[in-house]
Amino acid sequence: MSAHALFERLDAGLAAIDRAHLRRHRRVVSTPCQPHLRADGRDVLAFASNDYLGLAAHPAVVDALVDGARRYGAGSGASHLISGHSQAHAQLEEALAAFMSPHLIDARALYFCTGYMANLATISALADKHADIFSEALNHASLIDGARLSRARTHVYPHGDVAALAALLEASTAETKLIVTDGVFSMDGDIAPLPQLLALAERHNAWLIVDDAHGFGVVGQNGRGVFEHFELRSPNLVIIGTLGKAAGVGGAFVAANRRVVEWLVNRARPYIFTTAAAPSQAHALLTSLALIAGDEGRERRAALQARIAQLRDSLSLTHWRHMMSPTAVQPIILGENAAALHAQAGLAEAGLWVPAIRPPTVAPGTSRLRVTLSAAHTADDVARLVTAINQLDRDWRAHAHD
Repeated sequence: MSAHALFERLDAGLAAIDRAHLRRHRRVVSTPCQPHLRADGRDVLAFASNDYLGLAAHPAVVDALVDGARRYGAGSGASHLISGHSQAHAQLEEALAAFMSPHLIDARALYFCTGYMANLATISALADKHADIFSEALNHASLIDGARLSRARTHVYPHGDVAALAALLEASTAETKLIVTDGVFSMDGDIAPLPQLLALAERHNAWLIVDDAHGFGVVGQNGRGVFEHFELRSPNLVIIGTLGKAAGVGGAFVAANRRVVEWLVNRARPYIFTTAAAPSQAHALLTSLALIAGDEGRERRAALQARIAQLRDSLSLTHWRHMMSPTAVQPIILGENAAALHAQAGLAEAGLWVPAIRPPTVAPGTSRLRVTLSAAHTADDVARLVTAINQLDRDWRAHAHD
């Protein structure tokens, strides 16, 4: 096959993506991550990031990042197991273990470069080809890919269907079993039924691995996430949290029993064979964690809840459907890909950035606007968004009747 033919195949594939209204495009942001920013040279009000507490541009976090760079330099220089494990990494892991300890027995934490990497590492290290993985239907791609990497038998249970999961567990004869789920589902905003899942995990001697990327820092009185929300504690829990969302910086962590973490250090290939994240990032996260756990964190979570209530009470939709959620993720379902892109464009004309989410991120026929709220949004910001969405919905209804 000639090089020309190779490119023809790519062109044909991209054309098919265009026909399905699934082409992705990036926007260039030239200001800090915050509600009012500049993207592609234009000032916009954004409801697009996962910076749920507004810490990404918090002056104390920014100062800590600068201080960390002065102390430790720009990069780590090696993997954690060679020479890249700095004092900042060690201090962050100790702080995270202490923070999550109310939900674990003999807690220890392990810091990763990304949440995707943490999920790949944890599942592939705890499962092998003889294990059974029980995976929630709406799990994040990184959890799905972690199961694939492990080569274990994977059983997918319907979203939130505890009875179906129980039947699958009853039928399993594997010695090693993993129940794997998101804590807060990133595209729907709802919370997994963790008390029931944990009861099943303990009954069947299984690990319950929970990716709390969208709950950590946001959910619970102290921001410990869905585990605090449900007041859960168990040796069967393996907690994964990302630190580039509510914590405002980057990376992720696994918190679990000390023996689980020691196993990951020795067996998790995505941890062992990658360069450690910059120590300055870990140093900045110590400040983020202190903010999350302190009075300011509680105030910011209260502000976020006020914005969530405002959106819920002010939206007036008849054609589209608002999937009301108790979390910062507030989806509005439009259905078809083209409709979601049209709505995204209409909001962009009004100076609002709300992303259209389409397959394969969500199921066909459920394309949506994914509104994400932040403690940094004001009541006026949300009112402006609501006015624009309500108007687009009315215009869409009138267009549909023509």
